[in-house]
Amino acid sequence: MEPCIVSPPLGNGVVRSLKAGDCAFISGVIFTARDTAHKRFVELIASGKRLPVDLSGQILYYSGPSPAPPGRTIGSAGPTTSGRMDKYTPLLLNETGLKGMIGKGDRGSEVVDAMVKKTCVYFAAIGGAGALIATCIKKARIVCYQDLGAEAVYELEVERMPVIVAIDCNGNNVYREGPPRYSSYGSSV
Repeated sequence: MEPCIVSPPLGNGVVRSLKAGDCAFISGVIFTARDTAHKRFVELIASGKRLPVDLSGQILYYSGPSPAPPGRTIGSAGPTTSGRMDKYTPLLLNETGLKGMIGKGDRGSEVVDAMVKKTCVYFAAIGGAGALIATCIKKARIVCYQDLGAEAVYELEVERMPVIVAIDCNGNNVYREGPPRYSSYGSSV
């Protein structure tokens, strides 16, 4: 099956069409956010204030890009472990209209429940391939929290960024369903 192209902002129809295990390319604008930015987002929501970036229909990439070497748009931009954002994610999904997240590793049950409730998808990016992913980033600019350095929130314009649908909006999860499905692969050859 040919990978699909996903372009934010995402609507519920696009999110529902993505199934766990699908390969996709993301093209368009996405935003980075790691632990401290998530914490600040949640604090703003709790205090009734607006976020510095509109997350409705958007995709958050759990990455802290390294500085751009000469002649490049950005340095290495690999995914970070998504579980570190789990304590913040249900509130963000409930309050912001966020439709997609990109990271590495499985997510907790509260996150998956919130994804199903709010029609959201979680993509896995290839860990250890930050330099490769950086070649998909055509523009990068800090939009808020510059004081966080590499963990500032960036707006990235990406072109054909490769991802895998790790958890779809129905709660199907390649981290939990994949290993049993493929564990006998080697013995049947």
